[in-house]
Amino acid sequence: MRVPHNGAMRVLIVEDDARLADAIARGLRLAGMAIDVALDGRAGLEKALVTDYEVVLLDRQLPVMHGDEVCRRLTRLDEPPRILMLTASGTLDDRVQGLTIGADDYLAKPFALRELVARVRALARRRSAATPPVLAAADVRLEPGPRRASRDGRDLRLTRKEFAVLEVLLAARGNAVSAEELLERVWDEQIDPMTNVVAVTVMTLRRKLGEPPIVHTVRGAGYRVEADAPAP
Repeated sequence: MRVPHNGAMRVLIVEDDARLADAIARGLRLAGMAIDVALDGRAGLEKALVTDYEVVLLDRQLPVMHGDEVCRRLTRLDEPPRILMLTASGTLDDRVQGLTIGADDYLAKPFALRELVARVRALARRRSAATPPVLAAADVRLEPGPRRASRDGRDLRLTRKEFAVLEVLLAARGNAVSAEELLERVWDEQIDPMTNVVAVTVMTLRRKLGEPPIVHTVRGAGYRVEADAPAP
């Protein structure tokens, strides 16, 4: 069973060059994304079958299972992730072949991190076209694209994790979001499931949001924001 989500962005990197994968992961995390990494094709496919990633960065020349086969299998899912194929070759034939088997975009190595971040965000928007450009509840506004958040016109200086938690809660439109789902959407698979990092992050987020409180604890269910928020 794949894990669904609301808000924030989770990305899978499938790249057998561990150093490159780590560099990409660090860059995307700095851009506020939750990142998982697989170093071969089969491991990448297994991760993508159990977690609902917005975007998969997929190297073509992978060990164990070729990137083309991973791409074909992912595109058969009922709700496939967007696939950005990475390759050392930038020839026209390679680009056409990658797009033909189901990739949504194609990027030749070496590439600029800024371009990669922009392409990942563009692909995520295409997959989540229903997500509004501004999320709001009461007097809180959040713009995922430019990564801005404010309350009653006051800019909020949020960390990447605080911003992502607020984004998930606002996207839930008043429904409760469990601590487990917040871990799944905002952090990555390396996080200890027994950690109290969600509670600590929510506590600091509440402090920065100020009064009156807008993030509420729902006993046994998680956290929610006010459901009767006006439209932005």
